[in-house]
Amino acid sequence: MSTTESELAAASATPATSPGRRSAAVRDGLGVGLAVGMSGLAFGAAAVTAGLSVPQACALSLLTFTGASQFALAGVIGGGGGLIAGTLGAVLLGGRNALYALRLADLLDVRGWRRLIVAHGIIDESTAVATAQPDRATARTGFFVTAVSLFLTWNLTTLLGAAGAARLGDPRTLGLDVLGPAVFLALLWPRLTAGRTELRVAAGAAVIAILATPVLPPGVPVMLAALAALIGFLPGRPARPDRTEGSTA
Repeated sequence: MSTTESELAAASATPATSPGRRSAAVRDGLGVGLAVGMSGLAFGAAAVTAGLSVPQACALSLLTFTGASQFALAGVIGGGGGLIAGTLGAVLLGGRNALYALRLADLLDVRGWRRLIVAHGIIDESTAVATAQPDRATARTGFFVTAVSLFLTWNLTTLLGAAGAARLGDPRTLGLDVLGPAVFLALLWPRLTAGRTELRVAAGAAVIAILATPVLPPGVPVMLAALAALIGFLPGRPARPDRTEGSTA
């Protein structure tokens, strides 16, 4: 068991959670949910710009509810790619949520059919808020407050963004076609500062996409670029032996 899991297990053994901790979890969840949810405006506009209708954009937010995958799908379709290529790219990006679910299964301790509902809310933000809490009770509070507030805000702003873009006629005339790539880059940028492995993966993906775009149909370079994630599994360079110490002959 990791240190974090041990701490959470020990904390969950306490008989009660202080009101202050619970209030802090609610505050954190609402802050993250409302702030990130406003990005739905950009997705709604980007989806309509890519050629989706307002109902289609809203259905994506309701049923998919994972921003990176949604922006990826809209970006591929907007670039002329097929639905299959866009969907495969979105599924690859959304696969990380399954790993989050494994981490949160014991922490949330949800049983039966309720797991299907809770699984829909397992995304980057709800996982981050939940795992940042000091005990299991506040972790559950933080998760549900984040997931619900973000889901409601994201879907409302998707509708507003899509409806607003649809009323403009052709959003490309106002330069709104850059919203999808711009927001996607904003989502990616913080991860590039996490370490050298992340930079290597991003650089590898960029090289693959640049080389493949001129010769392959739209959407295919995106899927090929995902192969750059394999770089993360390559062994690191072994450390050089310390030559400052005396060696035996």
